[in-house]
Amino acid sequence: MIKVSLLKDLALKHGTPLFIVDHDEVRGNYAEFKRNLPRVQLYYAVKANPDPAIIRTLYAIGASFDVASIAEFKLVHDNIRHLPADARQNFIWDKIIYSNPIKDRRTLEELDRYKPLVAFDNQEEIEKIRRHAPHAGLALRIRVPNTGSMVELSSKFGASPAEAVDLIAMAFDAGLTVEGLGFHVGSQCTNFENYVQALAISSSIMEESEARGYPLKLLDIGGGFPVRYDTHVRPFRELARILRAELDRLFPKSMEILSEPGRFMVGTTATLVAEIIGKSERDGKRCYFINDGIYHTFSGILFDHCQYKVKAFKKGSKTISAVFGPTCDALDVISQAEELPNLKLGDLVYSENIGAYSHASSTFFNGFPPAQVIHIHQ
Repeated sequence: MIKVSLLKDLALKHGTPLFIVDHDEVRGNYAEFKRNLPRVQLYYAVKANPDPAIIRTLYAIGASFDVASIAEFKLVHDNIRHLPADARQNFIWDKIIYSNPIKDRRTLEELDRYKPLVAFDNQEEIEKIRRHAPHAGLALRIRVPNTGSMVELSSKFGASPAEAVDLIAMAFDAGLTVEGLGFHVGSQCTNFENYVQALAISSSIMEESEARGYPLKLLDIGGGFPVRYDTHVRPFRELARILRAELDRLFPKSMEILSEPGRFMVGTTATLVAEIIGKSERDGKRCYFINDGIYHTFSGILFDHCQYKVKAFKKGSKTISAVFGPTCDALDVISQAEELPNLKLGDLVYSENIGAYSHASSTFFNGFPPAQVIHIHQ
């Protein structure tokens, strides 16, 4: 975590709201993942935080990338423009997956010349890829249990396991090549049994697919690896121990294993510093207004079902207080129950572990711009 004294110094120097990204933490999270899951190739889910500086840091240490739009693809591609054509193509083959199962025609046409690996989960997508990106490799996204995950994804994406091999056969019959399977257990998955069930389902599908003459060579286990926002979340090493055992039990050593961590990679890397710009008493409760909110860095409260603690630099006895954002929308509520000391206008507050799905979905609503971004330890 960034030292509180440094947070305050940076805010006084640059102003607020200030979104501070620690690249030592990015590198540390990457190292922790690789240490605990050495068999798994890490594809950073760019959507979690698409800041080009974060992508550059991950590129420099050898990460691969999961993209879900042509804009995200280009953010990654910017880092390999300087490479010779063969090396550039090898990087795209080996280190980029386009994991969005639904792609528009124009995106596929633009991607086709790069011969990427792309996800699909339905018959219509097979036909679309055949017509507009026939040089792509395919990975079938399947539906798996999402019970206990903070953000459920299976209601929108994933083929039924019962239809999986038929879809693989359809893709091959269309002249395409299916490289493997993929799944996602849901974001911030604290129910590790989801992974156990998903791996068992994937193994069964692969066995059936091979028996029908369609052997697969890769498995994408998605993301969902939880960040320890509080002590109730079990540590990653416990999940990794389960995953290592199940992967070794169910899949041969020749199987290429991919993953798409986003939140895990950047959730702990950023801290927001904001300023008290208003104060009132409402129905006996102290209320603070700060210069960042739901439409900005705290967007994760609304879109990501995540709650971020608001902390004060000032010490003193604390009372239960409400914290609101700066816009005139009543939805702009950060918390109705934060324990804060008696603060005055101009005092600073901060929120840690706010690096994922936060600044990435900031807006300019009501004329308030997103927080300024500062990078440290690049």
